[in-house]
Amino acid sequence: MPKALPVGMLPEVLKEDDRPKWDNKFQYILSCIGFAVGLGNVWRFPYLCQIYGGGAFLIPYFIALIFEGIPLLHLELAIGQYLRRGSVGIWSTISPYLGGVGVASMAVSFIVGLYYNTILCWVLWYFFNSFQDPLPWSTCPLNENRTGLIEECCASTPVNYFWYRRTLNVTTDITESGTTQWWLVLCLAAAWAVVYLCTIRGIETTGKAIYVTAFFPYLVLTVFLIRGLTLPGAVDGLVYLFTPNLNILKNPRVWLDAATQIFFSLSLAFGGLIAFSSYNPPKNDCEKDAVTVAVVNSITSLYASIPIFSVLGFKATTSYWDCLDRNIISIINAFDLPEQSILRDNYTTWFESLNLEYPDKIASLKLKTCNLQEFLDQSASGTGLAFIVFTEAIILMPGSQVWAILFFVMLFSLGLSSMFGNIEGVFTPLMELNLIPKSVPKEAISGVICLISFALALCFTLRSGSYWLHVFDSYAGSLPLLIIAFFEVTAVAYVYGIKRFSDNIKWMTGRQPNLYWQVMWKIISPLLMLTVFLAFVSIQVQKQPTYSAWNPEYKDFPAKEEKLYPGWVVAICALLAALPSIFIPAVALYHLIKRVVGRQKSSMDSSL
Repeated sequence: MPKALPVGMLPEVLKEDDRPKWDNKFQYILSCIGFAVGLGNVWRFPYLCQIYGGGAFLIPYFIALIFEGIPLLHLELAIGQYLRRGSVGIWSTISPYLGGVGVASMAVSFIVGLYYNTILCWVLWYFFNSFQDPLPWSTCPLNENRTGLIEECCASTPVNYFWYRRTLNVTTDITESGTTQWWLVLCLAAAWAVVYLCTIRGIETTGKAIYVTAFFPYLVLTVFLIRGLTLPGAVDGLVYLFTPNLNILKNPRVWLDAATQIFFSLSLAFGGLIAFSSYNPPKNDCEKDAVTVAVVNSITSLYASIPIFSVLGFKATTSYWDCLDRNIISIINAFDLPEQSILRDNYTTWFESLNLEYPDKIASLKLKTCNLQEFLDQSASGTGLAFIVFTEAIILMPGSQVWAILFFVMLFSLGLSSMFGNIEGVFTPLMELNLIPKSVPKEAISGVICLISFALALCFTLRSGSYWLHVFDSYAGSLPLLIIAFFEVTAVAYVYGIKRFSDNIKWMTGRQPNLYWQVMWKIISPLLMLTVFLAFVSIQVQKQPTYSAWNPEYKDFPAKEEKLYPGWVVAICALLAALPSIFIPAVALYHLIKRVVGRQKSSMDSSL
């Protein structure tokens, strides 16, 4: 352990005036919020609320926020601000044996950036296609002979066909790689070019871009909120979302998902937040910053849920009406009834009456079962929500092109601001490892990071790329973060020391951390993360991993088939889950061997 520094005294190497600084406090807060608030706030949080009892999910969510999210966020911002280094420098300063924690954070940031920016590539592709009239995912295209519509599209839906065939051109199995899709390669190049231009000189450029990327999503969400609340069925969507079902809280999976959601939603353990806070002046209220970022992030999740489910309620209501209309037309034609004799309002009465009198004839019509609840139950998250469910809802809205453009620009802005933190989580610790000469300009380093990332991410533009993206998202961006965060909080609590850390915070903020913070850091947060980790591993080992494969022969939405991963893919999943974390014991072992060899050498020298 390094020798303790007197409170308020910083190492001379950390007092250098040439370290970049934020232009102002507001820019720093916006960058932290932009990194924390991402795509998961829009397409993951509403989904969890929907499947876990609506408003009831907020109970475990806020418990996890208080006992896990905010304490770790405060810890990262405080330690980064005081020691004024990135993730590698921070943990190496506390103890050389902990240097692997920072390297692991850098590895996770790099891996997550690979597939996260691929999602932005897909968003760009939809954005470019949103200028067509009509929208290309609104109708099935003609076949090669132009004599009819493509059968594969008719067997599914136009939205499904555009996503699985026109966008991904996906294979039916992960083992069939296929070729790269040129349109995705171009969009991927454009996405990385935008990231490079915004991060070309670290926070000197991201600090300027964040004013646009952080504010614009809130503007679009507000526009969608106003429009969504005026759509028919919006109330049904909101009632479905927030109606609490407290019985669901008996399911332990609810608590596990709430804990992981708040953890990943705040972008903890990536190293980006530590890097951002390291550019602050030492005298800054990091406690207030942590609470502000966490509260804004959670409010954003709730705020985004309202327009999302207003629109999805509209889609469900429209689908319900269409179902009724088709049944009504079938009944009118079968019984030779006058038009408009049966309306939506009196459909149930007519159906029950005719079914009692002519049951065989009604049965022969094979009418659809129209249930609003079933249409609302067609839940989806992630890419399914963004590129299938929501795009289908947009088609039904007047002025669909405008809404599509706004929606995908909002998604791109959300993802781009999160990418700033991922790149910073790689750039800053990479510089601290002293692997690159200081004479190399920042522009060149940023360019090399983006170029290498683009080259590696080309695997996601293969026809099987979406399957591999799911693999990376499920394993590289989940378990390693829990392990890193556990080592972070235990390193500060038991290696650096809670008293010493509290004294540092008092010097920075002017007040001693209260009992809540100290209990969280020392006991509650580590135990909670350890519990989540063990529960996560337990769930994973109990079942063989599966994935949803596109099957054009299926006629029911969403035209997907559950398949088991082959053994070699399971091995890759395990490797991705373990790879970043391996750096933690590897670096510790390296320093231990170095220390033992050094002692032996000193002993031999003294004996001569």
